[in-house]
Amino acid sequence: MIALLYDIHGNLPALEAVLADAEAAGAAGYLLGGDYAALGPWPRETAELLETLPAVARIRGNVERWLREEPEAPASAQGFLAAALTAARESLGPALLDRLYDLPEQAELDGILVCHGSPLSDIESFAPEAQADEERMLAGEGQRTILFGHSHQQFRRPGPNGTQLVNPGSVGAPLDGDTRAAWAVYASGQIGFRRTAYDVQRAASRMRSYGDWAEPIVRRIEHGSD
Repeated sequence: MIALLYDIHGNLPALEAVLADAEAAGAAGYLLGGDYAALGPWPRETAELLETLPAVARIRGNVERWLREEPEAPASAQGFLAAALTAARESLGPALLDRLYDLPEQAELDGILVCHGSPLSDIESFAPEAQADEERMLAGEGQRTILFGHSHQQFRRPGPNGTQLVNPGSVGAPLDGDTRAAWAVYASGQIGFRRTAYDVQRAASRMRSYGDWAEPIVRRIEHGSD
């Protein structure tokens, strides 16, 4: 059994709780889908713990890329992102930052395409309901399962071109109204969804200590929504 972990965002208590659940369930390896450290309470500690796991695949997300590149985000979000990414860089240090940035953008697991947002992009992602223009985000892929994250919403549904779209959800900052860590398991060719309770207030309190800029992240952790 492989545990599928996406969008952890430096939430160490959530990750520790999920790892305990995964170990108890018999996980033999981990697939890590990006957005590991930045925009969260414990960037370095979370990234270091993830590096100790036996990973069958490990890709980078948009926040790993943003550690070195300009974020593609509205002007209204740039101040928040600058503060969050600066905090992450200072916590991670140059060597760990380099390792995160240098991770591949995509991987495969038993014919499943593993990406962060979509085959097209690490910031454009599929919605829980079908959208009119979503076929372009497949970038020509078809007839297989696409595993992705980024939206922090746990769901699966048929996609265009004979695809199955599967989002394990976010370990560290779910956005579906459920504050429990979201993840998934892969066994015998099937993907099953999981939720794990953890100490939400410990994570929120640590995040609040960063200052006013961190309040949007605190809200996500405490309420499971923006």
